[in-house]
Amino acid sequence: MKIIILHGWTKKLGQWQSFIANLKEKGISSDLLKIPGLTSSLKKAWTLTDYVNWLKNIIDKEKVKVILLGHSNGGRIALSFANLYPEKVEKLILIDSAGIYHNELLHRIKIFVFKAIAKIGKQITSSRILENMLYKLAREGDYRKSDPIMKQTMINLLNSDKDLNISRVLIPTLIIWGQEDKITPLSDGKLIHELIKNSKLEIIEDASHSPQFTHPTEVANAIINNLAI
Repeated sequence: MKIIILHGWTKKLGQWQSFIANLKEKGISSDLLKIPGLTSSLKKAWTLTDYVNWLKNIIDKEKVKVILLGHSNGGRIALSFANLYPEKVEKLILIDSAGIYHNELLHRIKIFVFKAIAKIGKQITSSRILENMLYKLAREGDYRKSDPIMKQTMINLLNSDKDLNISRVLIPTLIIWGQEDKITPLSDGKLIHELIKNSKLEIIEDASHSPQFTHPTEVANAIINNLAI
């Protein structure tokens, strides 16, 4: 049995090793993919459709249905893929997934700030004080650290949440969430659980946005115990 893993918005994969080792001890192999633009190169900004097509090319080579695990932004990609290609996914595992569209004031401010930074570009970066104020307003450290291509990619992905119809996902789904997540709050996990009828929600106490790193054994056990979902 093998799980295909889509990591979140990161440039490094070392933190996954303990969790992957826990799965391996329980007889489950995994394939941690390198996401274009993050842990592999990207020459232009991508949309969610680009990521889904990229993933399809990989999964088509498996010749069998897969267990697909997505963390954070990886969960957004996994949800979209499972929505479009349910015949290729046996089970879906989401860990503190992105994908819920937020139309609250803070989210609108974040999108506005991202677009302003992308549009003004050099004028903003020439003023370190203004730049810091804008990033603080957006509350988004990942965006600040990204290159121009991934800045636009992030805007594309955030905007795609408006069209991500999570309720159409019918695949058996395990949702794992850190109780103290401040990036994708537990309320998002509960909403995804409500929207996906054939789903189960496992909450990891005292964990934040990446419970697979801080509580690798608990998360691995949750997966093992719920593989039948």
